[in-house]
Amino acid sequence: MTKKQKNMLYRIILSFVLLAALMVCEHLGFFGALAGTWLLLPVYAVPYLIIGYDIIYKALRNIRNGQVFDENFLMMLATFGAFGVREYSEAAAVMLFYQVGELFQSYAVGKSRQSIADMMDICPEYANVEQDGELVQVDPDDVEVGSVIVVKPGERIPLDGIVAEGESYVDTAALTGESVPRKAAVGEEIFSGCVNGSGTLKIRTTKEFDDSMVAKILELVENAGSKKARTEKFITKFARYYTPIVTIGAVLLAFVPPLLVGGGFGEWIQRACTFLVISCPCALVISVPLGFFGGIGASSRLGVLVKGGNFLEAVAEMTTIVFDKTGTLTKGEFKVTKILPVSGEAGDSGENSGNLLELAALGEGYSNHPIAVSIREAYEEQGGKIDMDRVAEAEEIAGHGICVRVDGREVLLGNEKLMQLKAIEYRSVSDAGTVVYAACEKRYLGALVISDVVKEGAEQAIRDMKKAGVKKCVMLTGDREMAAQAVAAELGLDEVHAELLPGDKVSIVERLLQGQKGKEKLAFAGDGINDAPVLTRADIGIAMGSMGSDAAIEAADIVLMDDDVRKIAAVVRCARKTLRIVKQNIVFALGVKALVLVLGAFGMANMWEAVFADVGVAVIAIMNSMRALKVEGK
Repeated sequence: MTKKQKNMLYRIILSFVLLAALMVCEHLGFFGALAGTWLLLPVYAVPYLIIGYDIIYKALRNIRNGQVFDENFLMMLATFGAFGVREYSEAAAVMLFYQVGELFQSYAVGKSRQSIADMMDICPEYANVEQDGELVQVDPDDVEVGSVIVVKPGERIPLDGIVAEGESYVDTAALTGESVPRKAAVGEEIFSGCVNGSGTLKIRTTKEFDDSMVAKILELVENAGSKKARTEKFITKFARYYTPIVTIGAVLLAFVPPLLVGGGFGEWIQRACTFLVISCPCALVISVPLGFFGGIGASSRLGVLVKGGNFLEAVAEMTTIVFDKTGTLTKGEFKVTKILPVSGEAGDSGENSGNLLELAALGEGYSNHPIAVSIREAYEEQGGKIDMDRVAEAEEIAGHGICVRVDGREVLLGNEKLMQLKAIEYRSVSDAGTVVYAACEKRYLGALVISDVVKEGAEQAIRDMKKAGVKKCVMLTGDREMAAQAVAAELGLDEVHAELLPGDKVSIVERLLQGQKGKEKLAFAGDGINDAPVLTRADIGIAMGSMGSDAAIEAADIVLMDDDVRKIAAVVRCARKTLRIVKQNIVFALGVKALVLVLGAFGMANMWEAVFADVGVAVIAIMNSMRALKVEGK
């Protein structure tokens, strides 16, 4: 809770205690002859001003700026009307209830994103430049095009350029979302924002920092944020029409009938004040935000953080959802998913899967590449123990694989190019994922397929979303086409786009947004820093909270705290029930108020009916709103 919200809570408590004490004293007759007189006005004005001074200030300020008719003006006018007919406790209570509703709304919306400045975490604070034989850290802005910078293992690459010296594996997930680190060798282009692996690189810069990949991502986020329109609060929209109508109606009621039919103005002014009390939108200004707050609370019990009622409303209207692949639909963890040994021939017993995996694990024993790590982990999971004393003469063949001696035998591990280079007859494997072919002493042994594993429940999540009314499920990824198509087929997605950079993702989402009709909304779910621009551009941004980057979480409107994509369908159902409850409150409140307003205008409703039309309707609407808290999304 923010400092401002805490101050409001203290004001609510103080005003409530004072008002309750005054009402008890008046009920017990402690005020004596003062009861019902103007002398009690200053007494009740104390709790009223404690809780409502800011509303009065906003109303007067808006009047001065030419914005007369809004909810602040109506609240001020309605409560002044209550004071005018000497219903002092009603005036203070109405303002108190209004501020309670405002606090609920403020708290719900207050959980929304902080500054997008956290995106600067992907932006390196320095670049290493060699001067007089020593490395000096300088601001990336100060590095000129054509300069040579040094990037140590584990450091983030500060500027775009070409590798001039050294080799390393570079983690590009922050930019492309691609889960496999890419090898960076001399002559290859490299982007800022990537994280260098185990080798030192010397990079000749090709762009200034302002034109670098990191700077472009930051600019995308800022521009996307400026395009995203927020749904205007319902009360503000409603008050544009409701407030001037009831205000003008009250004025006409106070002065037109006496002029037309004669008689004193006192009775008609009292009717007009009663009319204003009845017209106070207390039930709406409390129950509407409280209904959304209840839906947000129910979502939070499902493990989903919704950053405001407007986003919950948008989710209820969602018809298209776009997913990033790695970390959202897949785990981002590499596993050996298939072991494909060759069958025995001509009396040869063949190579079984255990022997194939053992040779591959030993051959990859010295490598830190994620593919090598996944092979070793698969072997160890089967109870194997890697004895590196059995391994000798390991040689890496750039762009192909490795050649290593295991137990004195030559073992080859790599891609199809390696098999072709060594003139080994092999069987091509078309499975999606990374394929590692193995051969021993010029004889093909088989292949291992290493894939990014689809998350448990991802297929069910897509089915549930279709059942919940989502028409189209789309996947975007920086991964290669074959791997993307395999995941899309497994999950039953409607559309897939692969080999994308952040700018491409934003462009595709822009195109999908243009295809939306009427109130249809589009959501994007992702977890990486590279997803922040598109999370911000979509109608609803959904981030993975457990494994997602801080920038993605801050840019998103909804956060799945346990990364379970099945929760999205649950939130859709939760949001739709919440919206039904809110609409019920609106229809009920307006219907009752319309009826009592007509009765009040003809003098058939006194202050008791006015209190029911205001406070009573509000209580009923609040009780209905509380049902949203029980939404389980199942």
